[in-house]
Amino acid sequence: MSRRAMEQSRRITDSFPRRRRRGPGRPPGRLKDKNKNTKDKDKEKVQVKVRECPRSPSQPAPDPALLEMLRRFDLSWEYGPCSGITRLQRWERAQELGLSPPGPIRDALLEHRDNPDVTYSLWHEYEL
Repeated sequence: MSRRAMEQSRRITDSFPRRRRRGPGRPPGRLKDKNKNTKDKDKEKVQVKVRECPRSPSQPAPDPALLEMLRRFDLSWEYGPCSGITRLQRWERAQELGLSPPGPIRDALLEHRDNPDVTYSLWHEYEL
């Protein structure tokens, strides 16, 4: 027999200590609590922090077609990210970078400058 056949092949796992396998039906990990409190804590961690936007009750709701046009502007990534800035700032940045943002967007933003539904992007209420 050759020397190679006499030696057992070495594996990378040979350098790690061996551990006993778990028995059948035993879940992985330690079982500390079977309470529902841990599930509630996990749900609390997942909640997103939302900032409140100042709105005056006297402002009329903008036209739904305008809001749809602005929503499409928010969702088009070709004009760069929109988190942390207003829609007008994003439009101006895209213009400076030569990305040719739509002109009607700028006109609508300037016309409805005082309305937060128009001024801020879809994600302005979420913290960075």
